[in-house]
Amino acid sequence: MRDTSPMALAQVADYFKVLSEVSRLQVLSCLRTGPKNVMEIVEGTGLGQANVSKHLKVLMHCGMVSRHPQGVSVFYKVSDPVIFNLCEIVCDRISTRLLAQANQIETLKMPEQTHIQ
Repeated sequence: MRDTSPMALAQVADYFKVLSEVSRLQVLSCLRTGPKNVMEIVEGTGLGQANVSKHLKVLMHCGMVSRHPQGVSVFYKVSDPVIFNLCEIVCDRISTRLLAQANQIETLKMPEQTHIQ
C-alpha cells in the first residue's frame, strides 16, 4: 500500500466505512445464504423495512450488492463474495485478540506461587 495514491486510499477508506455499520453487516450476513427480497431480509435481520431499504441502497451504490427483478419481486444478492473473506479475517483477528486478553486476565487472577524452602 505504500505506493498507493491518496485518491485510491480514499476509496479504500470509503469501502471500509460501508462495512463499519452493524446493520449493513447484518444485511450482508443475511444475504450470505443466497438472494433474498426485502421482506426476507427484514425477517432475517429484525430490522425495519425502511432501514433495510436504506442500507441496501448504500450497499448497491458501492457495488457490494446487486438487485435483480424476478416476477413482481426484486431480489438482492451479494455481488462480491470477497466481502465474507474480509469479514472472516477481521473476526479471526478480534477472536485472537480477545483470547489473548482473557489469558492475560487469568494470569493476573492466579495467586502467587509460594515456594517451600
